[in-house]
Amino acid sequence: MTRELVKFLQKIGVDTRFVSIIEDKVYINNLKFSRFSRKREELFKKSFPEVDVIRSKIFQKICMRASRNLAHCIHPKEKIFLIKDDDPRNFALYVILEPYQRKYGIELIFGRSMDEAENLDIDSIALPITLDDEAQNILQLMLDSEKIELLSSNESYNDKKLIYPLINVPKSWIYSWTQNTASSDLNQNYEFSEELLIFLESLVPDVRENILKSALFTSSKS
Repeated sequence: MTRELVKFLQKIGVDTRFVSIIEDKVYINNLKFSRFSRKREELFKKSFPEVDVIRSKIFQKICMRASRNLAHCIHPKEKIFLIKDDDPRNFALYVILEPYQRKYGIELIFGRSMDEAENLDIDSIALPITLDDEAQNILQLMLDSEKIELLSSNESYNDKKLIYPLINVPKSWIYSWTQNTASSDLNQNYEFSEELLIFLESLVPDVRENILKSALFTSSKS
């Protein structure tokens, strides 16, 4: 089905390197670069009425931030391992990386846990660590008077490269996009640091980004 959709989209002038095709949905990653106009959507829906075209501004923002990181951390024909479960962050990884199969010729390989990656022929593992996860980790280390070590500083796992496509993406964007209404954080160890982060956000614009920048600067000097 995906191959058929890609072929038709390309035929009507859509650049499929900037749309994600997941089952019966087409997500627009970049409206301008994809050239997926309303007129082309009408033409597409005539042939594929059962397929939804998702135009989400917040998803496009997620993809834009993720692309800045992906441009430097993945290579053509790379085999990338993803965890497939109910975590909205892992779903976001899948949707974001899907068009890179056409853009860079990468291959996505799925499993239920990191342990499965050990025996697979893969080049890298994509982890769903978000900007919030990193900022909360930094705050927790500060509260515990421990040395600041970034979650994303881990570069490999069992000799497989680790990549972090969501490291500059706020978790709230992902939850808003997936319409997830979970009442608690996915990592209970960060309950207080999460509350502190929300409080700081009311005082300091872009507090997550600033915390990460400061930690990166400190790490580079140590």
